[in-house]
Amino acid sequence: MRSFLTMLGIIIGVAAVITLVSIVSGFSEEMLSSFESMGTNKISVNIIGRGSSRNVEPDEMHTLAKENPELIEYVTPTVSIQNATIKSGSTNITSSITGVNEYYDEIDSKNIETGRFLTYLDVEHRLKRCVIGTYISQELFGTKNGVGQTLKINGTQFTVAGVFEETAGSEDGSTDDIIVIPYTVAQKLSYNGKISSYTFTGADKDKIDITKKTIENFLYSKFEDTNAYLVISMAEAVDIINELMGMVSSILIGIAAISLLVGGIGIMNIMLVSVTERTREIGIRKALGATGWDILSQFVVEAITTSAVGGIIGIILGIFCAKVLANSLGLPSAISATSVLVAFSVSAGIGVAFGYLPAKKAAKMNPIDALRHD
Repeated sequence: MRSFLTMLGIIIGVAAVITLVSIVSGFSEEMLSSFESMGTNKISVNIIGRGSSRNVEPDEMHTLAKENPELIEYVTPTVSIQNATIKSGSTNITSSITGVNEYYDEIDSKNIETGRFLTYLDVEHRLKRCVIGTYISQELFGTKNGVGQTLKINGTQFTVAGVFEETAGSEDGSTDDIIVIPYTVAQKLSYNGKISSYTFTGADKDKIDITKKTIENFLYSKFEDTNAYLVISMAEAVDIINELMGMVSSILIGIAAISLLVGGIGIMNIMLVSVTERTREIGIRKALGATGWDILSQFVVEAITTSAVGGIIGIILGIFCAKVLANSLGLPSAISATSVLVAFSVSAGIGVAFGYLPAKKAAKMNPIDALRHD
């Protein structure tokens, strides 16, 4: 029991490190996968502020794209309507609406399962057409093929022109809860008809930085104020996520390391008690010819063994907890061999670091004094 209690701090610390690193890595993988599926050649532009002086017309952005065909492949305005009421017959649901142009399916790499995507005429003539995700189609019409059906968005009737291909792993509807309409219609439905967001795709992934700079130069020439806009590429977003996840991981590991430190102190205390209890044994061994090094190595090995066994139990517990949490959160289980090896090495290292002082004390004992000890 005493040995188990000695190992408890190590077990908890190692298990916490394995679990936290796995969950953070899994979350990071999920986020990065999501961004990469969107395309790392995408650039998002947000116009900040209100008033006509802070406005960019779609024609201006299209002109910019036409003037730089070697840099810009597609561009679409984006008008978002949050928490819109969607109705079909007696069925009501709430969803977000995205107003775009005919290039959105190319920009966002969306495939059409049935029907078609929005066309130039839909956008130009402000036709009430929409393309929906399979989740929306199933919820409203009881089928994944809702082409030709009608629905109302905040009271305005639309005809379903197409249904997006179902996204893998979207059983809960999270990625297929999508409705897109012409941005020209979305402007009329939104409280603020101003277009404050655009999405570009770069023609060359190797020139994304140049493309971003070109867009920024255009916006600066228009507003003469760098605070009037925000331009960010998906590649930058990926870098930011990696940096953020690294910081979070470091903080969590630091917290878990406190438990390892406590476990190490526990090992040192127990080893000191063990040295005191085994004073006569140490004296007998020395009297029979054991050197200080023999005694030192004996107690260090005992400390390492205790710590390493605690580390192994902690690794097993950590892997179990990581898999359970990953499954419950819907994240990939990202348990790396490196994190397991590091956790085991640290636990063994703690045995050396915190077992050395008691071992040194035992090695320096005078055999005569040790034999007199009761």
